Amino acid sequence: MMRWVIVLLALAGVVVSALALQVHYSTGTEPCSINEHWDCGVVNHSPFAMIGKVPVAALGIAGYLALGALALWRQRFVLLVVAFAGFCFALRLTFIEELVLQVWCLYCVISQTLIALILLLSLGWLAAEYWQLRRGAKLGV
Repeated sequence: MMRWVIVLLALAGVVVSALALQVHYSTGTEPCSINEHWDCGVVNHSPFAMIGKVPVAALGIAGYLALGALALWRQRFVLLVVAFAGFCFALRLTFIEELVLQVWCLYCVISQTLIALILLLSLGWLAAEYWQLRRGAKLGV
């Protein structure tokens, strides 16, 4: 059950990252351009939206696909490690939005929420497996 929730959240992350990637390559007014504090275009066209020649949103798509695959394959520990790395990366971007750009991207905030949920769920899933194994060891199974 837990893996399917994580897979669904990862798929939602792919969609949100694809929307952010679309903003990155567009030149028009974006639907998430709400006011001077909420504008995905400003964030996705900033120098922080690229790592080398790769858009951060494309990395998000790849990362969420990897998380979904790890959940499907029941790779709990690796899933936790990758989710933690993704969370830390997204948190860095959140700090850039707040402290440097002083503009928020709705897609980025949604992505930060999704990766936080995936991290918490992957931690819970790994902990549940650990406790199940401990209980089995105590019962001599």
